[in-house]
Amino acid sequence: MMRSLWSAASGMKGQQKQMDVVSHNLANVNTYGAKAQRAEFQDLLYQTLREGGAESGDGTMYPTPMQIGLGSRLSATNRIFVQGNAQTTDNPTDLMIQGEGFFQIQLPNGETGYTRDGSFKIDANGNLVTSDGYMLTDNITFPADTKHDSITISANGAITYTTGTNQQGTAGPIQLARFLNPSGLTSIGRNLFMQSEASGEPQVAEPETDGMGSIIQNCLEMSSVQIVDEMVNMIVAQRAYESNSKAITTSDSMLEIANGLKR
Repeated sequence: MMRSLWSAASGMKGQQKQMDVVSHNLANVNTYGAKAQRAEFQDLLYQTLREGGAESGDGTMYPTPMQIGLGSRLSATNRIFVQGNAQTTDNPTDLMIQGEGFFQIQLPNGETGYTRDGSFKIDANGNLVTSDGYMLTDNITFPADTKHDSITISANGAITYTTGTNQQGTAGPIQLARFLNPSGLTSIGRNLFMQSEASGEPQVAEPETDGMGSIIQNCLEMSSVQIVDEMVNMIVAQRAYESNSKAITTSDSMLEIANGLKR
C-alpha cells in the first residue's frame, strides 16, 4: 500500500484537530480573561532507505540520507498567556489584572482554582464571589449595609468601603498567584485553571510585589483571541485539509492504474 495514503490521512486528522482548536478560540472571543490556544504539530517517524554518509563507490559517500516521512501528528495545544484588552464597566466589583498573576478561587472540593476572570459579585452573605458563587481564597466579606458604590479596590489589592452609617471599613488585601509556566496549567472550564506538575508551584504575593501585576478596578480583561488571526488559521486549515484529500485521491488513482496493468 502506498505510504502517501497514510501520510495524507494523518494530515487530514491533524487539520481536523486544528479546526477544533480554532473553533474553541472563536467560541471564547467574548469570554472574560480567555486565552487563545495554538495547535502545534510534529512530523512522524521516517523510513530510512539509505543512511547519509553511506558508501556510494570507491572512496565516495552519499552526502544526504534517503528518508520518506510518514505524516504528522498533534503534539500540543499551547495556551498563549498574553494580556487581553481592557473593557471599562464602572462596576466596582469588576477587577482586571494588569500584568502577571491569577485570582485564587476556593473550589467546593477544597482545592484552589486560578482565573484571570475578574467579574466578581457580592452574594447574599456579603462575600465577594465568582459568577458560579465560588469565594476567593482571601475570604473578602462586606457588611450587609455596605454602600455598593463606596467599594474601592486599590492597585495593590487593598479594599475600603463605607457602611450605611457612614463607618469606614477595610477588607483584603486580595492576593495573586503566578506560575513559572502558566501554559502548563490544566483548564477545568468555568474560566478556571488548576495547578499541574508542568505549571510548577504557585508563587503567592500581593499585587505590585514580587513580579505580580496590579489590579485595576471597574475594568475587565477581555479575551486575547484575535478574530482575524483565527479566520486566517481557519482558511489555512481548510486548504491543507483539501490538499491532503487530493493527495489521497491521487494515490488512489495511481493504485487503480497499477491494478489495471494486467487485464
